[in-house]
Amino acid sequence: MSIYDETEADTRAERIDPVLANAGWGKNGSKVRREVICPGRIRSGGTRGKGLSADYILIHKGQKLAVLEAKRAGVSHRNGVGQAKDYATRLGARYAYASNGLNWYQIDMVSGAEGEMKLPFPSPDELWERTFADRNEWRERFGAVDFETDGGKWELRYYQHKAINAALEALAKGDHRILLTLATGTGKTSIAFQIAWKLFHAKWNLSGEPVRRPRILFLADRNILADQAYNAFSAFPNDAVTRIDPGTIRKNHGKPPKNASLFFTIFQTYITGEGQPVYTQYPPDFFDFIVIDECHRGGAKDESEWRQVLEYFEPAAQLGLTATPKRKHNADTYAYFGEPVYTYALRDGIEDGFLTPFKVRQMASTIDEYVYDGSDEVIAGDIEEGEAFAEGDFNTRIVIEERELSRVKEFMRQIDQRQKTLVFCATQDHAAMVRDLINQVKESSNPNYCHRVTAEDGAVGEQHLRDFQDNEKTIPTILTTSQKLSTGVDARNVRHIVLMRPIRSMIEFKQIIGRGTRTYEGKDFFTIWDFVKAHENFNDPEWDGEPLAPEPSAEPRTPPTGPQPEPDEPHEPDDGADNIPREKVVVKLSDGSVRNISYIAATTYWSPEGKPISAAEFLERLFGDLKGIVADEDQLRAVWSDPDNRERFLDQLSDRGYDQDRLEDIRSLVDAVDSDLFDVLSYILFMHEPITRHERADIVRAGGMTEADNEIKDLLLSILKAYEARGESELATKKLGTFLTARYGSVSEGKSKLGGLNTVKNAFRDMQVTLYSN
Repeated sequence: MSIYDETEADTRAERIDPVLANAGWGKNGSKVRREVICPGRIRSGGTRGKGLSADYILIHKGQKLAVLEAKRAGVSHRNGVGQAKDYATRLGARYAYASNGLNWYQIDMVSGAEGEMKLPFPSPDELWERTFADRNEWRERFGAVDFETDGGKWELRYYQHKAINAALEALAKGDHRILLTLATGTGKTSIAFQIAWKLFHAKWNLSGEPVRRPRILFLADRNILADQAYNAFSAFPNDAVTRIDPGTIRKNHGKPPKNASLFFTIFQTYITGEGQPVYTQYPPDFFDFIVIDECHRGGAKDESEWRQVLEYFEPAAQLGLTATPKRKHNADTYAYFGEPVYTYALRDGIEDGFLTPFKVRQMASTIDEYVYDGSDEVIAGDIEEGEAFAEGDFNTRIVIEERELSRVKEFMRQIDQRQKTLVFCATQDHAAMVRDLINQVKESSNPNYCHRVTAEDGAVGEQHLRDFQDNEKTIPTILTTSQKLSTGVDARNVRHIVLMRPIRSMIEFKQIIGRGTRTYEGKDFFTIWDFVKAHENFNDPEWDGEPLAPEPSAEPRTPPTGPQPEPDEPHEPDDGADNIPREKVVVKLSDGSVRNISYIAATTYWSPEGKPISAAEFLERLFGDLKGIVADEDQLRAVWSDPDNRERFLDQLSDRGYDQDRLEDIRSLVDAVDSDLFDVLSYILFMHEPITRHERADIVRAGGMTEADNEIKDLLLSILKAYEARGESELATKKLGTFLTARYGSVSEGKSKLGGLNTVKNAFRDMQVTLYSN
């Protein structure tokens, strides 16, 4: 067989695999794996963007040392160099290789040295020595401990593997302040678990010798986070894990537990106690390793009581976990821990397909601000005619129940009321009122449809939250909150986030967005309903998450009346009591004022960098991208007339960020919702006035099928009818089988009736050439 007849699989099996085997790969604990690096961005309709898979990843002692990209023998090995470098960069591998089985190319990703390579291929130990010239006993011991994957039921994602190894490498080198920054929903608890697993089994401890297992403390600031972490560490032996909580301390006659290896608690428990704080009952050198979850929320602040805990246990190595990149609001976190040893941004998670994209609906209304003109009734408090109230004043200084009801009715009218939703309110009282208003307007007959979860709701609220998080349960469907649910709530199937209070900081904004980014089967995106101009946070230079193009504008609506809320809650981690001002003004709107409330959903578009841009800028970007793909009108027509070429062209657009949702949005932008996408693109590129799909179909019906026999003509006419109703997607080659089955009961029956599959395909293609001929 000639090398030009070989497939890539042949080359791998016959040429590359034996070379790696002869070098010792796959033996003595080393591994050779083909790995899906990322599945690709989630798109509408259950599809994904382009995923990435590495042909070979060479792993030794828990470290991904090299990536090898294979090409078939009949093409140049250099064709794989670009991919190999990209994959090695993503995976953190020191070496990248490309080969067609005949020739080999090597790149050192650290020194930048690269060039042709002669065999033999380096062995696992040789590649390890090259990667880690500085010998380190702890690195070796950590590498000897396999990751815990529940018997291979799940695999670490590439960025989790990098984060774990980055933290362990820092520990091996003696660093005692370590920071990991990863977007919400990317599995920080799983990362902490794997680090603890390696430390536990390698018997790492502060003595520097593997003479005992470490004592590890997991610190959170909410019970829900500590509970989630405690449950996530279930693979450890039962006697190795304990909770430090009031119940356990009571059972232990006022003494906190000490006979374990992993301890879980919240700061609030730790800094309280009878007579002396609980944490002071441990010697300062008791813990070897401390994990501080959501460390940006106070643990590293100079003035924080929590900081006293960290300083008390100063000898311990301390790992901070955060979802927020460095900025002025959390500069103290970075000052305490130093720069992160690894960062994985929200934007990366969405692009890789590990996080769910989102849309933003900007809900502007005629009552976003309020000026008292004397026509409305003052129920409580003092107000002067002409006094004005902005968004931040509502439900803190002034309460207008009808305004809140109008907002509730507006989003409830537009969402699928069966989908799980989080509503963020100004205060705990406001959350109670919005809960009641939702339950008043809901379609569901279930009295538990919507519940409030705040600090005031205590254990009952925690149970509502657990039920909401359970994906097998549909009730409660909506939760209202003020601060409590802005972080750490692992509810994977949240489809809507409603913002009914201003968002004070980018950190908080990112945390709230993170409530919806977790992936779930059938969840293509989630929607942010923004009543408070929170979308302006996207203008922040450090924003790194790219929303999907929003849905088209809605008609202005005029909603009615209802009941109302209370003052601004202190920005505390666990929803403290409301910070009540003098006397809040309560106003009841007149009937005329209520009738005049209306809403309109403004539309903002998003650049590939995740920044808001105008509709004009959005179209300019598309124009530039199209010019890079299409040379002239004839080429566009030729590509579009062939269903297979059209699919490839749409894939190219999708790779540039114009997926099905965005292309549909572009139709709306140029006011051509009933036109073929071909006409929309022709308008953008060549300024041809678009015609409708109906007009195109009429051209074909009027004389484009004269040579087709009656049976085929009837089939084509039914396809044209579907095209008019649903668009060019009905003309895809893969849809032909669906039409044949619908008309004849099966594809094979259709083929026999119509004279064979080639006859049908040719008629199908000829019809499309006619359809797009002018």
